[in-house]
Amino acid sequence: MSVKVLILHASGTNRDREAAWACELAGGWPEIVHVNQLASAQRHLADYGMLVIPGGFSFGDALGAGKLLGLTLRLRFEEELSAFIASRRPVIGICNGFQALVKAGLLPGGRGQKATLTFNVSARFECRWVTLLPDRHSACLFTRGLSEPITCPVAHGEGRFVTDDLSDLHQRGQVALRYGLESGEPAGGVYPANPNGSDDDIAGICNPAGNVLGLMPHPEDHVIAQQNPRWTRGAMGRLGLVLFENAIRYAAG
Repeated sequence: MSVKVLILHASGTNRDREAAWACELAGGWPEIVHVNQLASAQRHLADYGMLVIPGGFSFGDALGAGKLLGLTLRLRFEEELSAFIASRRPVIGICNGFQALVKAGLLPGGRGQKATLTFNVSARFECRWVTLLPDRHSACLFTRGLSEPITCPVAHGEGRFVTDDLSDLHQRGQVALRYGLESGEPAGGVYPANPNGSDDDIAGICNPAGNVLGLMPHPEDHVIAQQNPRWTRGAMGRLGLVLFENAIRYAAG
């Protein structure tokens, strides 16, 4: 039976269709659901096997990127979300979705907000392709078993990951993806390989259990070879689709 995937839509979200297609290609059964449908009980989170919070500019980024969506998740859906996450079902927040998960206190997890996503060091919107290196020590189910880098675009103005909990994040296996060079070497904080100046080149983190992933880059924008701007020159592999395939396989498990 195909895994039902809830793609959460809010006013200003604009990457839901791409996320749905990625889930479909990975073997899932995606449904784009507006946040108001959950609030009015037209849809129930518990009926789905996976949750995707896609990118865009939810609620116009009022009060800050992902802030209002994060408040909505925490104040209106905290009980449902907590149960969903506790059941070890996969959750992925991409770009604005990552910002919302952090602002809701769901990532990195634990008491207090020990991390945030703030303005890029370049002080401008960054839109470029980047290389992501999976951390082999991570607890993240989305990156489990991955050794090859992933290439995909970033498109954000507030994607710089900052934390006062860096050593503990590594010890708990919560660093899932880091920015790197095309060669597969760490970015070393160098721009533009690290496009926003994130601490320790961190592009994505997970919760301690490994079933909630947040990342700033857009893996849903590289699910077939033809989406790579270099595909006519023979660029192959390094698809972001593998993150969705791992999650769907796990959820179906």
